[in-house]
Amino acid sequence: MTIKISRRRFVSTASAAALGSLAAPFLSRAADRPLMPQGVQSGDVNTDSAMVWSRADRPSQMLVEVSTTESFANLRALPPIAALPESDFTAKMLLENLPAGQDIFYRVKFRDLSHPDIASEPVVGRFRTAPAGKRDVSFVWGGDVAGQGWGINPDDGGMATFATMRKHKPDFFLHSGDTIYADVPLKPEVTLADGKVWKNLIVPEKTRVAETLDEFRAAHKYNFLDDNLRAFNAEVPIFAQWDDHEVVNNWSSSKELPAAYKVRDINLLAARGKRAFHEMYPTRESLAEPGRIYCNINYGPHLEVFILDERSYRGPNGPNQQSEYGPGAYFLGPDQLNWLKRALLNSRATWKVIASDMPLSILVYDAPDKKGSEAVAQGDGPPRGRELEIADLLRFIKTAGIVNTVWLTADVHYTAAHYYNPDKAQFQEFEPFWEFVSGPLHAGTFGPGQLDNTFGPELKFVKAPPPGQANLPPSAGLQFFGHVAIEGASGRMTVTLRDRADTALWSTTLDPKPV
Repeated sequence: MTIKISRRRFVSTASAAALGSLAAPFLSRAADRPLMPQGVQSGDVNTDSAMVWSRADRPSQMLVEVSTTESFANLRALPPIAALPESDFTAKMLLENLPAGQDIFYRVKFRDLSHPDIASEPVVGRFRTAPAGKRDVSFVWGGDVAGQGWGINPDDGGMATFATMRKHKPDFFLHSGDTIYADVPLKPEVTLADGKVWKNLIVPEKTRVAETLDEFRAAHKYNFLDDNLRAFNAEVPIFAQWDDHEVVNNWSSSKELPAAYKVRDINLLAARGKRAFHEMYPTRESLAEPGRIYCNINYGPHLEVFILDERSYRGPNGPNQQSEYGPGAYFLGPDQLNWLKRALLNSRATWKVIASDMPLSILVYDAPDKKGSEAVAQGDGPPRGRELEIADLLRFIKTAGIVNTVWLTADVHYTAAHYYNPDKAQFQEFEPFWEFVSGPLHAGTFGPGQLDNTFGPELKFVKAPPPGQANLPPSAGLQFFGHVAIEGASGRMTVTLRDRADTALWSTTLDPKPV
């Protein structure tokens, strides 16, 4: 549902005829009140709008108040929207016509549909709209949450990376995928290599793979049990994309599901996973293609983010050695690829950040025997298979004169910086660019992976487990996120790779070319 607020009247006090303030009297029977166990989130923020999300524990109406002051002295009460069983009691509201570059505070309550005089306690969140002018902007990114058997361990501080990222007070968080691990059950305890015991917080649905819609929903709700995550969500808007574990590891249309699955149809599983993803995040809904994930978000004069979907339209995870482009080589797919070209061409932002849920040149195989490709890279040599789409895109960016593109990704469970140099590449029809990798946020740590030379990546930095070690727990400290800061005056971009202790592992500053 879209709520429009006139800029002229945004800061005016709600009149007595307004639909009602959350401060209006409700019965205070604490035991009867709706609950908001997942807190609040905001997302997809631009210069004049944002999504607000929350979830109740019963059929309710979501009531939202919005203000430009933390005291809510100048609030506006917005029309209620329903939270029903069909959406697992989640509700999203699009706020439009907000003032640019402004701190926005919002307050959410749920009113019981069966007992309208009973409402939940309010929960407060905040976000800042994108600037209309050239002010400083910063954001964080990363992926991979609650994976490889490492869930919420209160003894280890829970999902501590979210507390670390929150300290930077970023304008937003770019989630690079694997927001959940629907395919990885949790055990109550895991014995570590040093004999210590990792203790997972457990809910019944996370002790098995997700197959039903409710089980996919439960995998998302599990992450909200973490105090660090909920506090982060209330203060930092999210730009969310998905990867494979929102459904099942390494899925494509050719995926043969493991024996643990009673559901044998990968397309049915993917449809349920995508619905749960959209229900549980403050994503905007596409009217042209309901359920679409790829989009672009303009965050002021210096920044536009292009969020890709590298799952929904890919071809099978086969050998992918084709020399000619066709359905078997699809990665983004023709429609998404053409959209991305148009959106990049039309962008007036200084920096065009391409949010890719998988890296371009790290070899990622579909199976342990290193057969079949899972990602873009097909091995050394000229472009083949899925690399054909990337070669076409990079050639277009150069030919069209599009400047200042930066790729951000996660997926491989370590952090790295890659500089793509056409002089070192097999395919050379592109301008140099950077790709930065960061993750996991809270999952097992692996790597590093092997780079192929098709697009000439130069490894400038990598931090990964020592040789011979894999799937290290979050307590080992090798949990990573990236931080991007753009100077308003100069447009210079500084990218810093950090760990969960907030150690700055590596950094570089990029000077923009004139747009």
